[in-house]
Amino acid sequence: MNRTILLEAPWREPAAVLSALADRPWTIGFLSGGPGARWSYVASEPEAVLVVEPQDATDAFAALRGLAREGELAEGGPPFQGGVAGLLSYDLADRIEVLDLPRLPGWPDLACARYARLLAFDHETGRVQAIGRGETAAEASSNAAAARAWLDLEPPVLASFSANLSSDNGPAYERAVAEVVERIRAGEIFQANIARRWLGGMESADAPAELLMRLAAASPSPFAAFLRLPEAALVSNSPERFVQVRPVEGRLLAGTEPIKGTAPRGADAEQDRQLADALLASIKDRAENLMIVDLMRNDLARVCEPGTVTTPELFRLASFANVHHLVSRVEGRLSPNRDAIDLLQAAFPPGSITGAPKVQAMKVIRDLEAPRGPFFGSLFHLGVDGALDSSVLIRTAGLLRRQGGWHVEVRAGAGIVADSQPSAERVETEAKVSALARAVKG
Repeated sequence: MNRTILLEAPWREPAAVLSALADRPWTIGFLSGGPGARWSYVASEPEAVLVVEPQDATDAFAALRGLAREGELAEGGPPFQGGVAGLLSYDLADRIEVLDLPRLPGWPDLACARYARLLAFDHETGRVQAIGRGETAAEASSNAAAARAWLDLEPPVLASFSANLSSDNGPAYERAVAEVVERIRAGEIFQANIARRWLGGMESADAPAELLMRLAAASPSPFAAFLRLPEAALVSNSPERFVQVRPVEGRLLAGTEPIKGTAPRGADAEQDRQLADALLASIKDRAENLMIVDLMRNDLARVCEPGTVTTPELFRLASFANVHHLVSRVEGRLSPNRDAIDLLQAAFPPGSITGAPKVQAMKVIRDLEAPRGPFFGSLFHLGVDGALDSSVLIRTAGLLRRQGGWHVEVRAGAGIVADSQPSAERVETEAKVSALARAVKG
């Protein structure tokens, strides 16, 4: 697959193109939105797929490695020019550690595909490239032309429907938070991310596309993503990167950007500034963030050269439509015999949505939450050059097809530490889910 063809094309909004393909199984998209956004990608019609169900004895990471292919990038093209992309469900963690995780019906542990046809959208220059890969120039040209044709598709007409999400019991969530606080004070763990869920139904056959379009318009996010499976779909408005691998001067540089620490946006500019300043000064939120930074440093150290893991950024303020967050960055240089799949296996699931110590925190989560399935897992793309980028599946709606429409589920969590207040953590989850709730409600 070393032949690559790039075709220039006029600009179209990537969310519109993605929504036009949203009813096709194995369509996937990565939508970079907000300040500094550069590349978005849409891929469909894969040449090979891989699904690992909970009951399969398959070594999921070995199977992922078998699906991947190596190749070279074409000059003048985007960072991702085809390769493997898909879903790592949270429950894949049960194949890394002995956790006895129950499973969420309808969702595989791993679902990914290898793509030789895709569109790359450059937000900085306002251009689109249709990309085709193949064993021959003719095959690559055919694939590029097929991807180029997606730009001529029209997105579905958005229905003026209204659907509500109903939360699980708020007091029950507060009781779960209080139990975690007691377990922290007893010395079992230092932190755990405990989530709530909201459930609903959408009668529209185009519900995945409609949710995608609504979120892209109202709440652009740097790691928004979409995946359509035959009987399921994920619509994610995530602000958080999981792990990244970049080729730099012949070596692979690994990085992660955990988010911990949250404050709501203000009603006006002055209140918004005060809330942001309070978050930056919050000892509790900074301690939450630092615990996960330490955890991610340990995860990266498993596969990075000794002495190369650093923290170039701590407690940066990142502001989104509904909340402010604290974001840090951890980096390291992968050891010569390690690659992006090794990094995924070493760091999964993301530390920011588990806790510390990670394994024991996951056992606490197992005891207190419904099975997570895809929620708090990751959508990723792995290029032919070994580069990787991936999101943490927060701010995410999972849709399962039902007769006449779709069952919708949304999760939102909060990092619980020794001085957490149950009512405040409940309110934090409601702030985090607000953009998705509005999109579902219409």
